[in-house]
Amino acid sequence: MGERVQKSLINAKVNLLFYFLSLFFSFYSRKIFLDCLGVDFIGLTGTLGNILGYLNLAELGIGGAVSIFLYKPLLQKDRRSIQEILSLLGFLYRRIGLFIGAAGILVSLFFPLIFSQADLSLGIVYFVFYSFLGSSLIGYFINYRQILLTADQKNYLVSIYFQSAGLIKTALQIWLVYKFKNLYVWVAIEFIFSVFACIILNWRINREYPWLVTNPKNGKELLEKYPSIIKNTKQIFIHKFKDFLLTRSDELFIFVFVSLKMVAFYGNYLMIVNKVTLLINSALDSTLAGVGNLVAEGDKKNMIKVFWELMAIRHFFAGFVCFSIYNLLEPFISLWLGPEYILNHSILVMLLIYTYIANSRGVVDMFNHSHGLYADTWSAWVEVIINISITFIVGYFYGLFGILLGKIVSVTIIVIFWKPYYLFSSGFKLPISTYWNGTIKYYLINGFSFISAYFISSHFVKMSISNFLDLVIYGIIIVGLYLIINILLMYFFGKGTRSLIKRFIK
Repeated sequence: MGERVQKSLINAKVNLLFYFLSLFFSFYSRKIFLDCLGVDFIGLTGTLGNILGYLNLAELGIGGAVSIFLYKPLLQKDRRSIQEILSLLGFLYRRIGLFIGAAGILVSLFFPLIFSQADLSLGIVYFVFYSFLGSSLIGYFINYRQILLTADQKNYLVSIYFQSAGLIKTALQIWLVYKFKNLYVWVAIEFIFSVFACIILNWRINREYPWLVTNPKNGKELLEKYPSIIKNTKQIFIHKFKDFLLTRSDELFIFVFVSLKMVAFYGNYLMIVNKVTLLINSALDSTLAGVGNLVAEGDKKNMIKVFWELMAIRHFFAGFVCFSIYNLLEPFISLWLGPEYILNHSILVMLLIYTYIANSRGVVDMFNHSHGLYADTWSAWVEVIINISITFIVGYFYGLFGILLGKIVSVTIIVIFWKPYYLFSSGFKLPISTYWNGTIKYYLINGFSFISAYFISSHFVKMSISNFLDLVIYGIIIVGLYLIINILLMYFFGKGTRSLIKRFIK
């Protein structure tokens, strides 16, 4: 097994391990924090976190642009170029950090007005905000070198140090909060561990790359040497801003065209779908740096081979996720919250169509990113215009169904049709028919697997689901049936599946 695959597997294993640990701690700690610190304080931390999220929009694009330019020097062991690129990143990140710091101070001047109705003192509001702001600025002024670990397929080191610090921090917060029930203690621990994780990670970077010396003061001179980084940054920013805009607009549109109550109802569905999707992406996104390294090598034949192997994995998991959620989400909601929280079945269907597209698009996005193909900024605006136009027209009459239709139509046009064409014409330099000849099979395989497993299970698997154990047993039976059908079809007809299996059994 190649070094690239081994590193991807290590990243995937570490990501999955910390996903489950974080999931457990998040549910357990939230209950403790709500009971000991109060709903108002937890709401405050969420609100201030969102404010910082908007301020951090200033970064969108720079990290992604720089990572593209690191793949080739890493492959060639060009230490001078690596040091120059990271020095330029340090220069840019310090500028961003100064902007975010100044903007944060400016926003905080309005806190007496913003939080005038809050049942918390302004002292704790400011203490929380500046602690969060300080933790964020550490990444811009000190921790910018961690992008080298990510580009070098060593993101598992970032996960190990940051996630371990996060779990220890949460455990300590639980103990101290339970013992003292003090808001300031919780916030102080949050900030201290941010600093601690930063120090430890930088120590590890120095051990991993003892030759690495960066000098952000040379940033102005390096901007002239690497003008493409700024060009790519501007392009990536537009695409990232589009994603941010459309993601944050969903709840607003549902509130405007339906009701505040529907925001909560749909939020239950979305939370479950997002948790499952995050689980899959924790494993599959670990291959991004490996793809960047592969593209830097320039071996087109190997590049295409890996593309189809990753496509097989992505479509397999996309089909698996959608079939599982389609059959199990509604009974789960009924047992968890009550049958009154189940939405119209058409909403579930629309949500799963969008989920399939979102889960299967990852490979094309990875290769586009690794080729630096972001010049199609027009496509971001087209996606926004189509999404919002359909939402306003159809959402007004059909509510949530129309809002989801807007998302599906926009991503179908841009993600399913345009992005692959852009990759194959400008990246691989191959006819788009090559893509569709291989990809259409996955849609047919997953469609046939879905219909066959659903038909068989609905006629021959008769179970009364009255508790979670029944649901688990039912899920194992019908999902197992789907997997048997799907894996067999993938093996015999899916391009890249047999090649992928051979890679792992070598």
